[in-house]
Amino acid sequence: MKIASIVGARPQFIKAFPVSRALKEAGHVEIIVHTGQHYDAQMSDVFFDEMGIARPDHFLEIGSGSHAEQTGRMMVAVERTLQDERPDYALVYGDTNTTLAAALAACKLGVRLAHVEAGLRSFNRTMPEEHNRVLTDHCSDLLFCPTQTAVDNLATEGIRSGVYLVGDVMYDAVLHFATRAKEQSRILSTLGVRPREYMLATVHRAYNTDDPAVLQRLLRALDTIGAPVVFPLHPRTRARLAAHDNGKSPRNVRLVDPVGYLDMLSLEQHAKVILTDSGGVQKEAFFFEVPCVTLRPETEWIETVSSGWNVLAGSDPDAIVSAAREAARPSAAAPHVFGDGRAADRIAALLS
Repeated sequence: MKIASIVGARPQFIKAFPVSRALKEAGHVEIIVHTGQHYDAQMSDVFFDEMGIARPDHFLEIGSGSHAEQTGRMMVAVERTLQDERPDYALVYGDTNTTLAAALAACKLGVRLAHVEAGLRSFNRTMPEEHNRVLTDHCSDLLFCPTQTAVDNLATEGIRSGVYLVGDVMYDAVLHFATRAKEQSRILSTLGVRPREYMLATVHRAYNTDDPAVLQRLLRALDTIGAPVVFPLHPRTRARLAAHDNGKSPRNVRLVDPVGYLDMLSLEQHAKVILTDSGGVQKEAFFFEVPCVTLRPETEWIETVSSGWNVLAGSDPDAIVSAAREAARPSAAAPHVFGDGRAADRIAALLS
């Protein structure tokens, strides 16, 4: 079977790693197509290097732009690539513009489409990611769901054919790399922080970064939590901060460049609390049993909230500070709702 795996953003590189290994072991031929949605070396190249992912067979070099511009340019380039390669399946991940562009291109060409991480819903239609994931699911022939909740969401929308509960491929990746991160990462000593004596923050979503007032409110909350906060800056967030610099540097927030996957896993494993608007980081906090405060009013990963490991705080400074200060490990261990670490093997088998 010939599979065209289409990726373009940091979370997709992580998800693609275990699937690529499983595809190879199952005897499939994989063609990797990188749209270039994340083209910064710290958001792209470092992941291929650290994780040992094969270099893309096609690098489309799309880069940034408005949602419509970026998605349209990706569709044209992906369509051309699929026409040249003629794969049996196009394989897409998650909910980015890359996901939607590849899904639409494949659908229009009649190329069978498989969606990894299908069925997620935040029920917040102001999020571009929500549109991307809903449309992709309704285009897909095979829908690989990470949780039973995702399966149920699809059934509610009338999608029952081709739906499979496989588990979460990010859990596969974490299980593979967590020990290596402990052994190889030196990020804590580089930053001068000690385990469980700092908090980790990430912010990148448009509704938290594009409004200067909201972004400053978040930064002010992080600065007043009362513990050192390590804050790796997404390029979008760095650009917004630079554009609206008020000259006041936070005292307790350590602004750093984006870090590689192993360093990020190390920071997550050893943090006292994680504060984030990233879906992937919410899950990784859950996998490592680190309390999480989500800087959003909702989450797709409701299992992390219902089990007590995640609290929704939105962008309200008082709620953020209170949740971070009061965050504690629940008495019960995190339940195994994301599978057994063999999601990629199931995906490779189902593609056969």
